[in-house]
Amino acid sequence: MVVRWAITPVVVTLVKTVVQVVQLARESFLSGKTKPLSFREKQLKQLLKMYEDNEDEMVLALATDLRKVDGQLQPSITRSSPSGLDPMSEGLILLSLSEDIVILYSQADIKAPNQHQRSHGATKITINIYIFMSKACKDLVNVLDGVMINHDPYGVVLVIGTWNYPYLITLGPVAGAISAGNTVIIKPSEVAPATAALIAKLIPKYLDPTCYAVLLGGVKETTQLLKERFDYIFYTGSTNVGKIIHKAANEYLVPTTLELGGKSPVYLDSTVDMDVAVKRILWGKCANAGQTCVAPDYLMCSKQVQSEFVAKAKTILREWYGKNVKGSPDLGRIVSDQHYKRLVEFLNNGTVAVGGETDVSERFIGPTVLVNVKPSDPVMQEEIFGPILPILVVEDMFEAVNIINSREHPLALYIFSKDKSVQNLFTTQTTSGSVTINETLQQLCVHELPFGGVGQSGMGAYHGKYSFDTFTHNKSVFVKDYNVIGEKLASYTKLLVCSSRYPPYSEKKLSFITFLMKKRQSLLSLKYLPHAIFFALGIAATFAGKAIAKPYLGEQISFSGSSSPSWVCPQSIAMRPMGDLGTDYLVPAINLFHHQTTEKTCKPWQASICERRWCLL
Repeated sequence: MVVRWAITPVVVTLVKTVVQVVQLARESFLSGKTKPLSFREKQLKQLLKMYEDNEDEMVLALATDLRKVDGQLQPSITRSSPSGLDPMSEGLILLSLSEDIVILYSQADIKAPNQHQRSHGATKITINIYIFMSKACKDLVNVLDGVMINHDPYGVVLVIGTWNYPYLITLGPVAGAISAGNTVIIKPSEVAPATAALIAKLIPKYLDPTCYAVLLGGVKETTQLLKERFDYIFYTGSTNVGKIIHKAANEYLVPTTLELGGKSPVYLDSTVDMDVAVKRILWGKCANAGQTCVAPDYLMCSKQVQSEFVAKAKTILREWYGKNVKGSPDLGRIVSDQHYKRLVEFLNNGTVAVGGETDVSERFIGPTVLVNVKPSDPVMQEEIFGPILPILVVEDMFEAVNIINSREHPLALYIFSKDKSVQNLFTTQTTSGSVTINETLQQLCVHELPFGGVGQSGMGAYHGKYSFDTFTHNKSVFVKDYNVIGEKLASYTKLLVCSSRYPPYSEKKLSFITFLMKKRQSLLSLKYLPHAIFFALGIAATFAGKAIAKPYLGEQISFSGSSSPSWVCPQSIAMRPMGDLGTDYLVPAINLFHHQTTEKTCKPWQASICERRWCLL
């Protein structure tokens, strides 16, 4: 059965409504509506329910945007691949989105649905208290003060998504903003019109429309949107547009997260299992037709490793996609004519060693490996964002490190080597958003890791709990009580901080304050104070017990050899016969108060006291 979809046009938002939508979101935030934990939980549940109820429709919209051919799929695509999209990419897109939402609301102490508890049962945490406030460490200077951190939502958040993973990259940050208690304005990418229209259709049905809104449109509408004052802006896309977003945010000094891209390098040496390494590199490059921000961008290796890589790449790609690469249901298409033309130009750089198939009518480019590439070639000057992998031949790992450090910081760095020294060199001597060793793309599946770039590849990070932190302002709160006794004591004690800080100042006051500020870091931290108190109480109790017990201790005696001596009070080590067990079976007892090894008998009036002490010991 051939599946057909009509291209869904983006409904352009009227510019005059932008102000109204932003104003409504701000009024909702100021009302405090989004701050209760119960409200956040409900909205996150609804966001997940939106995905679960509309999974098929969301997949079809993805296919319309990322694998459409004049409004319909090619005849070879059947319902066995529901979307016609690369099934692996499709699965990663939707599963990653649902898991990120599950993590966020499981952190809000909501029990996740059974089908999503597979991998998150062990990582579920409760932040009912943390979500609002957490305690800060104190030292003895402020031991009696309240020192806390309030986790406040920023307010009205603008999330600008992109087209390559339009659900995950757009709605993932939205889930983080919701969990932090913000209101959100969502701007999907106009380059993926079908998914943008579907998001605009579904969000008002599942989320509170007074707190969360979707605005559609192109460059003109986005420009108008950026003129509004937001409290936080989250953008995913190209570096060039990211600079424009950041410049607009600077007008009001709005904090911003920029998830950009860059040329993510791969270093490959001969110590690896080459069959496995080549598969992992090619998979990372071919997923979503290479249109992934952390896809391997170029490969660095020796001449010998290059020959081995090319030979194995030919075999593996034939196994994966067959002789008719274009007819494979497992390969996607380039998103637009503009991107297609740009990528085709790169094929003129170097020599095509593997692949090179193209079809302008379908915007198809097959997986391609380029050799004889120079660092100055156009393909090495910008992020490729397509299924083309150029190879740079390097002498050793040090040359590869120098090449990486001579360029802008990448979003991801991939190292394929079993040599720990090689792994350590790249990890410590280069700067990148992330380092992944002997794998590609999989770092995105670990939600306990922050995802973000550095420098030209981005600023800020998110995923899992880091999404909550991104959309939260940590407000410090300091509380000091009106302690009458303390103030009275300060008036008589000139070396207390509360008195030394007030005029008139003297050399004694200033020297004390200077000493205190220099030494405060070496003072006992409050977290150790309970241990110190209990230790002091233990010592005090020892001496107090000794003082109390001393009057009741008898005089020293010696045994006359009788089989049953009188009651013996233990001092350091004392022994008492055990009656029926025989006089040779003796029980030692340790006295905590004396270090002497003498024994004393009890006077008649002390017998009952000694007996009780003996039993206790």
